[in-house]
Amino acid sequence: MSPAQGGAPAKLRGRGGTRSGPGAPPVIQGTLDGTGLAIAIVASRFNEDLAGRLLDGAVAALRTHGVAPANMTVVRVPGAFEIPTAALHLARSGRWDAIVCVGAVLRGETPHFEWVAGEAARGVSRVALETGVPVLFGVLTVDTLDQALDRAGGKLGNRGADAAEAAIEMARVTRALSAKGVL
Repeated sequence: MSPAQGGAPAKLRGRGGTRSGPGAPPVIQGTLDGTGLAIAIVASRFNEDLAGRLLDGAVAALRTHGVAPANMTVVRVPGAFEIPTAALHLARSGRWDAIVCVGAVLRGETPHFEWVAGEAARGVSRVALETGVPVLFGVLTVDTLDQALDRAGGKLGNRGADAAEAAIEMARVTRALSAKGVL
């Protein structure tokens, strides 16, 4: 389970699974070394306080893991529904090793939540699958403001930072697969 799905942060996640040694298959996995990576962040402006906290968490995580500020770009969009369109343009540019998407959608009294949250998630996934560029979903989809605050730097961490760490790992996996001739 990824951090964005409620799993432990990368530094606490186990790296278990197939063990190395005689007869073991090779394992390709990412690292949290962001040195030399170019990573874009798409952040919604709607629910600005929450989106801003997620954006700050993502930028801080990227810096912590060695992504130079000159190799980051932040694109602000009106809301979560617009995130996939910006992510698609970034992915098609060929400039970015990964894209982090952050924002917050809170359930209200109408079905609007399901439409926005669902389409944002589907769109981000589609961009990654169609372009081959890792596009990470750090958009909160929660019932209450308290749940959102807990996940935007509160007691449950920062899902923007989690998505940024996953982006670094996936960029490294993609590079490793490319070096092996898989891509």
